[in-house]
Amino acid sequence: MAIAFRGLRLPRSEAARGRRSDAARAASPAPEPPKKKVTASAAWREARELVLARRGRLALGLALMLVNRLVGMVLPATSKYLIDDVIGRNQADLLLPLALVAGAATIVQAVTAFSISQVLGVAAQRAITDMRRRVEAHVARLPVRYFDSTQSGILISRIMSDAEGIRNLVGTGLVQFVGSVVTAIVALGILFYLNWWLTLATLVALAVFGGAMAIAFKRLRPLFRERGKINAEVTGRLNETLNGIRIVKTYTAEKREELVFTRGVHRLFRNIAQTITGVSSITAFSTVVVGIIAVLMIVMGGHAILTKQMTLGDFVFYMVLTGLMAAPVVQIASIGTQISEAFAGLDRIRELFGMTTEDEEDSTKAPLGHVDGEVVFEGVSFEYNKDVPVLKNVSFKAPAGTTTALVGSSGSGKSTLISLVMAFNRPLTGRILIDGRDLSTVRLRDYRSQIGVVLQDNFLFDGTIAENIRYGRPDATAEEIQQVSRIAHADEFIEGFEARYDTIVGERGVKLSGGQRQRVAIARAILADPRILVLDEATSSLDSESEAFIQDGLRSLRRGRTTFVIAHRLSTIRSADQILVIEHGEIVERGTHEELLALGGRYRTLYDKQYNLEIDRFINPGEDFTPEPATPRVTVPPSRAL
Repeated sequence: MAIAFRGLRLPRSEAARGRRSDAARAASPAPEPPKKKVTASAAWREARELVLARRGRLALGLALMLVNRLVGMVLPATSKYLIDDVIGRNQADLLLPLALVAGAATIVQAVTAFSISQVLGVAAQRAITDMRRRVEAHVARLPVRYFDSTQSGILISRIMSDAEGIRNLVGTGLVQFVGSVVTAIVALGILFYLNWWLTLATLVALAVFGGAMAIAFKRLRPLFRERGKINAEVTGRLNETLNGIRIVKTYTAEKREELVFTRGVHRLFRNIAQTITGVSSITAFSTVVVGIIAVLMIVMGGHAILTKQMTLGDFVFYMVLTGLMAAPVVQIASIGTQISEAFAGLDRIRELFGMTTEDEEDSTKAPLGHVDGEVVFEGVSFEYNKDVPVLKNVSFKAPAGTTTALVGSSGSGKSTLISLVMAFNRPLTGRILIDGRDLSTVRLRDYRSQIGVVLQDNFLFDGTIAENIRYGRPDATAEEIQQVSRIAHADEFIEGFEARYDTIVGERGVKLSGGQRQRVAIARAILADPRILVLDEATSSLDSESEAFIQDGLRSLRRGRTTFVIAHRLSTIRSADQILVIEHGEIVERGTHEELLALGGRYRTLYDKQYNLEIDRFINPGEDFTPEPATPRVTVPPSRAL
């Protein structure tokens, strides 16, 4: 996490621990997975699919909305008869019927409003849940190289925040929009009937308003899209800072992180300020339009009453209907802004859906079937950045059931080779064979189901110890979990916890020590029963006593499985069937421990350095802490008294 910080440089010794040419990778982002062709109307198609998938509830909601808006016109209509007939002509017998009609209309309006919120609220939340599920499922199946170049906070924002925007499409937003349009049209028809020339003048003002809204929405949509992007970046950086808080505090970088976060939230503030200005301008302009309509009504409506072209009741009815028409138009502006924001979120989600997943790539490949575990590299080369090779023409064979150890300096390409074995990356040239079959022609899901891994920095989920151990086999029984824990010597500390296997490990296993996390990870790998096993510094966090205990478990785990081992301790690799010495992306030596010692080459040099320092410690170039030999002390025996 810390290496990703801008302006925060790690000491040379710490940065040297990255074994995948991190500096080269940071120079330019990893290539993204191939994208499917996405047209300009992709977001509209997605919106249409969302609407069609929930057309039943939306149709019911729309029907309720129309009823609600139509009965909403009953009360204004009663005002005309109240003024012209009850008051103007003293027809008191109409008073009670008018009151009953107005009361019934109010009750119907209240019931339909409640029903709309229930029907469309549930539909919207179900749509949001379904969209989040779809986006998460798609993102989880994207190639690893995409995650190498994308902050986790950005992906979280795509899954959680962008999906929230569709509430305005399949919830009350779209239905209210349609309802407002229908209300405006019905009111407009009645207004034409009452006074067509006054209505025509009103329409001119509304047409100007509609044109202004179209221009405003065209300019606002990019702002909403940019807001989502900025918010995702800020969230991603904040997520990194909180996850790496120990590094931040170690290097007293709190102020630097504060400045980085401040710059991010200020960018977000400027974007929101622009958006608020745009939305406020629309609202202010709509107020002006309403004011113009009011002026027209006062002048032209007053003249119509004086010339007996309209009664006082007609004029009051006209005024209320104009409000019913103008209010939806103003509401359209607000709802339109929300829908525009929803489309911006759909644009970003559509970008993700446009990326090809590993499952889609696997759809044309043959199933793998049974795996013996033979792995062959034939002339494999790989680079993260163009013309910066990390592996160069690497060839070797790891027979099924054997152990291959990888030795070399930091950045030599060991972890990159392992990432190719695990199919996280693909060779630039050459090929990788699994039991004689080209790895690029088999389904990755089938292949990875045969792989177990114990990494240097083991990841544990925030759950119980038992849940983490059974992660690779969710159907494992409690007895099986306890058995593999004994093999990994994890039971020694688990039994000491009050909740034992139900102990919560915390986020990333923070409540366990480094050695305890690794033992849980080893137990997890044993339980998965893989055909191909990867041990990347599997015992690096263990003290000598713990390592001695766990070596027996690792030997049991390796038996009958093709194993790849990266280790700095010779005790882990001495028994390997073959050792590959990798330097600068090339295999410079290969053989067994005894053969390489007899060869007297690079491996022998590294072995001698280790032996002089610590019998069970493997030192890489750049990590030579061999102490200076002490000056011999000559002790003169005391003279004897004669």
